[in-house]
Amino acid sequence: MNNKYTMKELPVMDKPYEKCMAYGAEMLTDAELLSVILRTGAQGLPALELAKRLLSSTPGEEGILGLHRLTIPDLMKHSGVGKVKAVQIQCMLELSRRLAKQKAEKALHFNEPSTIAAYYMEDFRHSDQEQVALMLLNTKNRLLGEQIISKGTVNASAVSPREIFIQALHYHAVSIVLVHNHPSGDPTPSREDLAFTERVREAGAFLGVELLDHVIIGDRKYMSFRESSILES
Repeated sequence: MNNKYTMKELPVMDKPYEKCMAYGAEMLTDAELLSVILRTGAQGLPALELAKRLLSSTPGEEGILGLHRLTIPDLMKHSGVGKVKAVQIQCMLELSRRLAKQKAEKALHFNEPSTIAAYYMEDFRHSDQEQVALMLLNTKNRLLGEQIISKGTVNASAVSPREIFIQALHYHAVSIVLVHNHPSGDPTPSREDLAFTERVREAGAFLGVELLDHVIIGDRKYMSFRESSILES
């Protein structure tokens, strides 16, 4: 017996569009949500089946999170995914990242490292490159600006304190927070991280710009130098 249905032949409540209208988008599976974005499949391959294949195509990290690992060329290697679909998927992922960050921004509090980690989590935890971000604050601990000051380095020690304080003085910041990710997913600081943080703290003390914290982002977890008392407030 052939149990392979085309999208038109599926029972009404098994169709993603109709299911969403009847029960809400939250009731759709990941594959069903993605099939709605894709709209169409390939010849002989319905959109829902194409979505399932895409979600299982990244070894070691299947599902929605695995899609973050795929570039537009990676996506286009799949039969049924052309330039338009690949761009649609990338834009969907970017929109979800921005929504998460905007929501986290409302709760951002620089005396609470967990809120800083939440603010950068979706930016950094999927990255396979190490990045260092600089947050620049005024006298009221309000965010004046943020800069990615290093990307793709082997470790944070490759960043010069000089680069950091050029930005801090440009923004007239009175304090700063450093944030960087460990692509391994483990936020435990390395010896280089510890030495780098101390160099920045000392340079900041000399210039009158306080280093409030250094937060390392892992996969759904973080480490704060301030919380760990490595960096005394």
